[in-house]
Amino acid sequence: MTGEEVERIKKDSRRLRGTLPESLADPASGGLAETDTVILKFHGSYQQDDRDLRAARQAAFLEPAWQFMIRTRTPGGVLSPSQWLALDRIAERHGNGTLRLTTRQAVQFHGVLKGELKPAIQALVREAKIDTIAACGDVNRTISVSAGPEASALHRETHALAARLSEALLPRTRAYFEIWLDGERLPDSGSEEEPIYGETYLPRKFKIAFAVPPRNDVEVLAQDLGFIACAERDALAGFTVTVGGGMGMTAGDPRTYPLLARPLGFVRPDQVLPLAVAVLTVQRDFGERGERKRARLKYTLETMGMERFRAEIEARAGFALEPVRPWRFTTSGDAFGWAREEGRFSLGLWVPAGRVADRDGTAWRSGLRAIAELGVGHFRITPNQNLRIVGLNDQERVAVERRVVAFGLDVHARLRPVLRDALACVALPSCPLAMAEAERALPALSVRIERLLEAHGLADEAIGFRVSGCPNGCSRPYLAEIALIGRAPGRYDLRLGGDRRGERLNVLAAENLELEAIFERLDRLFARFAQERQPDEPFGDFLWRTGILAAANDSLQGAPR
Repeated sequence: MTGEEVERIKKDSRRLRGTLPESLADPASGGLAETDTVILKFHGSYQQDDRDLRAARQAAFLEPAWQFMIRTRTPGGVLSPSQWLALDRIAERHGNGTLRLTTRQAVQFHGVLKGELKPAIQALVREAKIDTIAACGDVNRTISVSAGPEASALHRETHALAARLSEALLPRTRAYFEIWLDGERLPDSGSEEEPIYGETYLPRKFKIAFAVPPRNDVEVLAQDLGFIACAERDALAGFTVTVGGGMGMTAGDPRTYPLLARPLGFVRPDQVLPLAVAVLTVQRDFGERGERKRARLKYTLETMGMERFRAEIEARAGFALEPVRPWRFTTSGDAFGWAREEGRFSLGLWVPAGRVADRDGTAWRSGLRAIAELGVGHFRITPNQNLRIVGLNDQERVAVERRVVAFGLDVHARLRPVLRDALACVALPSCPLAMAEAERALPALSVRIERLLEAHGLADEAIGFRVSGCPNGCSRPYLAEIALIGRAPGRYDLRLGGDRRGERLNVLAAENLELEAIFERLDRLFARFAQERQPDEPFGDFLWRTGILAAANDSLQGAPR
């Protein structure tokens, strides 16, 4: 669907209503009208089909096995135990019995059939007290916030500010409440004022994240708009603002590429909202709308130039930005196991590719349900698809630990770092854009890398590894030390050279290779790494220091800019 077609659909949608009620009520198909699939995204859901069944259904002259993915709007990924239990029930009642934790700290439900779509969203709002408004679509998405340290005043204030910003940037249309919650249709329904988004909303999706150094788990430089917390005497002084990050690209199109965000300035906490509105409205007014692959803020910034962009932001925000304040990140990974902060305990749990399920001999869903049934602390989804249980006293810690051990959820202690820290997007069978496997292939791919490392005496080496089923980069693969980007079944681009702090893009090392060829290359690189590395030198740094990647840096697609 072209950019012009999408823009027309949004404009004619009567503030995101379209013909969704009619499509939902149509018994002739398990899917929606094509125009309604565009509008549905703004309500927090995507229409998909089971691609494992696609060929067989085509051969039988049947329509695709339509199903829906629903995504929550959960700023910072914070959930109470009662909310977690409600999500668990909804997954069983309306979805495929699993929960998927995302890199934006949301929860996704997969395998939802059309007849279950409205009941599922109603249950989310009424039982879990969670909505899905603007979790997808050409608007500001769920806002990410560093997952720890949860007990610090700096983090608490940052998270509260992010939650307020999430509410302030919601669309004003009442369509969500009318369609999904049977709300009253008022006389002006379909013509509500949208002061931030206007009649056609943003050109593309928009992502905001708040980082609290020294941890960069949100990978703030991969976001359209980033806020890096700055402290003065242990209190929140404000944020260094970064703009124009983005992971997505289109294979074979050199006009598209991943980019790191650039520093824009510094704002005080009370300036965050007007600054964010200014950036969103500049993107609304200056962003590319004719060609969606060039519609992200990173391209708008390149077209306008930083000085013109900053001047426009300051004019709209009503204040001048202060000079950028420096920051220092030490890691983009998660902390696992028990920690004590300000007299309370927290527990970091590894969740395999974010999939909460009871299958293949694991009991993640049952075990987390049992922990939630204790009714203690709260759950926090991390931007690395893992989970933290926080705010526990001594007795609560003991009770949680018993259930962790009983259900075998302490596997992080037995994992090697590659699999423990790896990320993957959902990909097949549900994502319509996937060209190759990602989530389902991640365990086997990680083990192969670990075996190669072991063969070279590097068994416990921590190397950032990510897999994406296509170049859109939902698992933020362009920041990994090793990344596989799907190009076709069993074939991937190999990218190398990111860092462990989320501050350096990797580069394309080889295109469209079969897995065997990829692992042969990695084997040779690991051999050199074992022989030539400096003490404690990370793999990505080694690749740059030795010149293995430097010669190709400027000529390869997606090189750091």
